[in-house]
Amino acid sequence: MTLRHLRIFLAVCREGSATAAAEKLYIAQPTVSVAIRELEEHYSVTLFDRIGRRLFLTDAGRQMQSYAQHIVALLDEMEARSQDWEETGTLRLGSSITIGTVQLPGIVTRLQERYPKLRIEVMVSNSDTIESAILENEIDLGMIEGVCRNQKLADLPLGGDELVFLCHPAHPFAGQSISAGQLSGQPFLFREKGSAGRDLVESTLKAGGVEPHPLWQSISTQALVSGVAEGLGVAVLPLPLIQPALSAGTVSQFWVAGIRFARRFRLLHHRNKYLTRPMEVMIQLCRQAWE
Repeated sequence: MTLRHLRIFLAVCREGSATAAAEKLYIAQPTVSVAIRELEEHYSVTLFDRIGRRLFLTDAGRQMQSYAQHIVALLDEMEARSQDWEETGTLRLGSSITIGTVQLPGIVTRLQERYPKLRIEVMVSNSDTIESAILENEIDLGMIEGVCRNQKLADLPLGGDELVFLCHPAHPFAGQSISAGQLSGQPFLFREKGSAGRDLVESTLKAGGVEPHPLWQSISTQALVSGVAEGLGVAVLPLPLIQPALSAGTVSQFWVAGIRFARRFRLLHHRNKYLTRPMEVMIQLCRQAWE
């Protein structure tokens, strides 16, 4: 028994004859008769009484009709709604903190305008967590700062930003350019391990001959800015995130000869992931955001 059998059966119910049903379905009349006979043989029932040139439903036929109408209606509804599943489902995004704070809200707003019925869920965390979430299929697309570490993930370069040195406004380094050696022994306020920003800072400082001494570790950039503003140590943080504090004068920038922290952003997805239309539009919007 197939769905085609049920559609033919329902057409015969509506038309009252195999010939009329065949005309409505644009198939040969013998095909209709064979389908009805196969249904009757499969269920060992008589579905129609054949009186004259018309077919009349038996009690078993009426029960079959009730079930068949329900089954076919559900399938028709599924087929109709499946055309919009991609645009009415859920898109799961992940982002590292800088992107999630600065660029992502505007990108998501534009995507939501394009797909108003789409539910967009966002997770903001460090880069390692975002990569792991993509590998576990917990999110569909992820945006990170730094280098992608897993070959299973497709990697699309986007724009980038710069991390800068910060200190208290009364610190001797404030507004100055110093040598790398002068950083020795300075207490550092760092992001947590797993942060791409921290990895970049530590590797760059060590390459410049500086062995940093972490005093604070935090997932919150604002907590680190507050620590610097209280004179607890120096930090290296993304310029877009600390610009308000610099403008307010609660922290000051300084420079270290021969050391800069430039980083690239990347959009990731699993190489085996099917990209829906909203995902492809999201990728386009991300490219446009950093053009």
